[in-house]
Amino acid sequence: MIHTPSQKVTVLTGLASGFIGAGLFFAFVFATGVGPIFENRGARTAQNASQIAAPMSYRTALSQEKAIIDVVKKAEPAVLSIVVAKEVAAGVPNTGIDEDFFDLPFEFRLPKRYSPESGGKVREEVGNGSAFLISPDGLAVTNKHVVEDTEATLTAINNDGKKYGVTVVAIDPLLDIAVIRLKNAGTDLPYLNIDPNDPAVGSTAIAIGNALGEFQNTVSVGVISGLARSLVASDPFGGVENLDEVIQTDAAINPGNSGGPLLNIDGKVVGINVALADGGQSVGFAIPGSAVYSVIDSVQKTGRIVRPYLGVRYVPITTEVKTEQGLDADYGVLVKSGLEDEPAVLKGSPADKAGIKAGDIILDIDGNKLDKDRSLAKMIRDRKVGDTVTLKVLRDGKERGMKAKLEELKN
Repeated sequence: MIHTPSQKVTVLTGLASGFIGAGLFFAFVFATGVGPIFENRGARTAQNASQIAAPMSYRTALSQEKAIIDVVKKAEPAVLSIVVAKEVAAGVPNTGIDEDFFDLPFEFRLPKRYSPESGGKVREEVGNGSAFLISPDGLAVTNKHVVEDTEATLTAINNDGKKYGVTVVAIDPLLDIAVIRLKNAGTDLPYLNIDPNDPAVGSTAIAIGNALGEFQNTVSVGVISGLARSLVASDPFGGVENLDEVIQTDAAINPGNSGGPLLNIDGKVVGINVALADGGQSVGFAIPGSAVYSVIDSVQKTGRIVRPYLGVRYVPITTEVKTEQGLDADYGVLVKSGLEDEPAVLKGSPADKAGIKAGDIILDIDGNKLDKDRSLAKMIRDRKVGDTVTLKVLRDGKERGMKAKLEELKN
């Protein structure tokens, strides 16, 4: 199932990418006590309260700062920088490249262009990203777009500068997630734990990653700005990716941070950094930890990432969509064709077999109403392959029930 959102952002893929550290600063103003002494007991009480409040605030801030420092110290050894290298044509670089190209916020840069008269090949770094360990024997998680080039050689570098070869274990057919394994890693590596629960909006968010491909394990701190965001992300090569149910944060997310962890104040992973907003500041996105948790569980049980799918493209119904489309429902999702006349219902899919058609409105699944708090994508993702779901569908003003047996989504 493919959501067709409108918000445009950039997938963190590209030119040497990374993460410039942003510290968390606190400013405090302390009362000096200079001034007249009031004999009024109420006034004295108020003055004493203000004198007590400042040190209390100071201690609270210091406590939070210490908690962040502790999280970073424990997490950094488990965070990896990923270097992508491949053979490119050797020769004199073509000087016709627009210099502004190198200012674009993408993690994967194109190999240098060479004059046609030059021959031979040379191995060169063409991209970079981040990852983090999830087991003591070298299993790690990153973004799919960081490691999907099958012709490239991947190298992981830990916080101490030690290098490991990398094997891609599994690629998620649905989300921008990949599971990798470090070669000759031993069985006693530091690793991070995943929090399968959604973080609270306003809670502390700590991002660590290979900023700009140059600044390893750069740390930035912010808050969780929003949950369940849906958007379309593009890369510098014209690729488009739908991101559904992602976390929004104002912790600085820079190119090169793709695949790095977004941590809470307890040091648990609440997301994988994946994208940043074009033209905006402090607007970054991460795939939620709940999705990562299910991926790890699938790989450990089956050796691959198994995803159920329904097989529809859709638009969530909002007040604006209802008005524009003249719909009878103010919640649910509208089954609708995608870009370039992509079919609304995939041929041979569970939705197709169930009889769902373009223009249908799916109101609920198994009695659970589809709205801003319960997306179709997440509800299907939380099911298992082989599960049968009951759909309430609105067609031509009449509600009807349909059953669909979920199948495995293939790459």
